[in-house]
Amino acid sequence: MEIKDIKAVYFVGAGGIGMSAIARYFINKGLVVAGYDKTPSTLTRQLEKEGMVIHYEENVDEIPYACQQPESCLVIYTPAIPNDHQELQYFRHGGFEIQKRAQVLGTLTRQHKGLCVAGTHGKTTTSTMCAHIMHQSHLDCNAFLGGISQNYGTNYILSDSDYVVIEADEFDRSFHWLSPYMTVITSTDPDHLDIYGTKEAYLESFRHYTELIQPEGALIVHRDLEMMENLPAGVRRYDYGLTEGDFHAENIRIENGEITFDFISPLESVKNIQLGQPVPINIENGIAAMAMAQLAGCTAEELFIGMKTYKGVERRFDFKIKNDRLVFLSDYAHHPKEIYQSARSIRELYKHRHITAMFQPHLYTRTRDFYADFADALSLLDEVILTEIYPAREEPIEGVTSQLIYDRLRPDMEKQMIRKDEVIDLVKSRTFDVLIVLGAGDLDNMVPQMTQILNSKLSKQ
Repeated sequence: MEIKDIKAVYFVGAGGIGMSAIARYFINKGLVVAGYDKTPSTLTRQLEKEGMVIHYEENVDEIPYACQQPESCLVIYTPAIPNDHQELQYFRHGGFEIQKRAQVLGTLTRQHKGLCVAGTHGKTTTSTMCAHIMHQSHLDCNAFLGGISQNYGTNYILSDSDYVVIEADEFDRSFHWLSPYMTVITSTDPDHLDIYGTKEAYLESFRHYTELIQPEGALIVHRDLEMMENLPAGVRRYDYGLTEGDFHAENIRIENGEITFDFISPLESVKNIQLGQPVPINIENGIAAMAMAQLAGCTAEELFIGMKTYKGVERRFDFKIKNDRLVFLSDYAHHPKEIYQSARSIRELYKHRHITAMFQPHLYTRTRDFYADFADALSLLDEVILTEIYPAREEPIEGVTSQLIYDRLRPDMEKQMIRKDEVIDLVKSRTFDVLIVLGAGDLDNMVPQMTQILNSKLSKQ
């Protein structure tokens, strides 16, 4: 089914951050857009306001009439939906065109010039940076992002541009559906071993991904990665890094909460780049984003303005309170290397302050495979508060709990384990200097209430 033949689109699993971006694409095309999700959320309520029809009970009778026509309705589902889901079974037995989210994105990369960002971590920030640079440039772009851009209040940008910026997700090998014009690969630290089984299989998936780059396209890869690549003829290859590589930074200055550096490029270097979201890890993310935008045709001035005006991504070093008395932020980091980068960055920003991390581990398998690495990363901070594991799509594994991480934390550090339902009372009873909420689970749902409580306490001091 060609996209031009579609009159209705139904999403089985509508509320995910990636699924919602595609939903917005079809809403903007004026199609009937509907779907199911397990629970309401801020995102699903916003989608409903934008015109999507969503229900929260697994029930075939709730599917709108326009979405019951196999000849004109495209069904898109997320791999997180179980195979025995009633509505998914209805569509499979009814002869509908059913695609994964990644298949739809793959079609778009063949209809546009896809600027894709892959990697275990850093891909959401890097792709959102690149999208912002491109969107405010003379080139413009479409974008499907894995987080809500603070500049635009959405994870989706629609334009008439020939470019589309896409976050290339390696989960379930989804990025193998893409045909990138250019791609950044930020990192290949093994993850999703419940899917891949081994580190070697994980790295092989990235090697295969490099085979999918269009001829005359480009690969921009972090210089320190443990991976092989197999590039089609005609594909240009560049590497990048913090202080070394085809694209890198020089003259880095971190002072008074601001970060400035010179962007060194084989095309055209740009002096005094200012990070609109001044977090140390964003230096490398920014180098990758600027490299791809510059290769696409953005000017030096457009790179400078784009980086200076970039505001960040919700849940990616997302500051809620930032003053001399209290710093409170939320970060989506859920892999040990991400936790390490977050901990290192916040330690560099607040060298002489007491830093507390509240961490909700995500997935039993990830905790089982990396509990020692989680503990090592968290031990960079002064205090750790652990909650129970967020299971997401998994069933419990015997013997795998947050206690595994707790027992490996630095012996002399402050630490405690609490239930998630105890978090709000703890925030009410405690004072903090710098507090960061970490993880990809549902603890972030409490951040607005935590912000309100902490602001209220500040006002009474």
